[in-house]
Amino acid sequence: MSEDTAVEMFVGGLLLDPHTQAPVVVLKDETGEIHLPIWIGIAEATSIASAIKQVSMARPLTHDLMHEVFLELGVRVERIMITELKDSTYFAELILAVGDKAIILDSRPSDAIAIALRAAAPIFVAQQVLEKAKVAFSSSGQLPPQGKEGATEEGSQGEEDPNARIQNTDFKNIDKDRWQEILNALDPDDFKYKM
Repeated sequence: MSEDTAVEMFVGGLLLDPHTQAPVVVLKDETGEIHLPIWIGIAEATSIASAIKQVSMARPLTHDLMHEVFLELGVRVERIMITELKDSTYFAELILAVGDKAIILDSRPSDAIAIALRAAAPIFVAQQVLEKAKVAFSSSGQLPPQGKEGATEEGSQGEEDPNARIQNTDFKNIDKDRWQEILNALDPDDFKYKM
């Protein structure tokens, strides 16, 4: 998939779904006009939060380890691409470079995002995914509860009804002040889990 048919996006923040307490990573475009929420697991949310806040862990998280392996082997993370929204599940690819060879690996979006943040690699979302998400969500102006109306990624924990996750929310039209309020209220401790 070419970058011509994709939109570069950035991690706008992490939040907890108020209905299920499941973590949500919110991607946004450069203008802040487009928001794409993806429900993820707590371990992945912790990893993304630690990368955003540049928190060093006593022991490396899985994504830290993977990034270190890439560095040691001379593998460069070129970009990630969220390629598909199918049956309310997002799919992504991790695009790597080893010398002049490109390697494309299937990935969950949260894993790809966690690695991209560590490698300072760009995050792209296919235009078709944004169009499907736009059509699939309602214009209620509220963050939909995961498991009922929100799209998730394959392998996420805490799903209530995997066949009924998407309804109709156009996140492009959600009040930006409301998003800012949600994102500003986040506490990194919300994403820490007990061992």
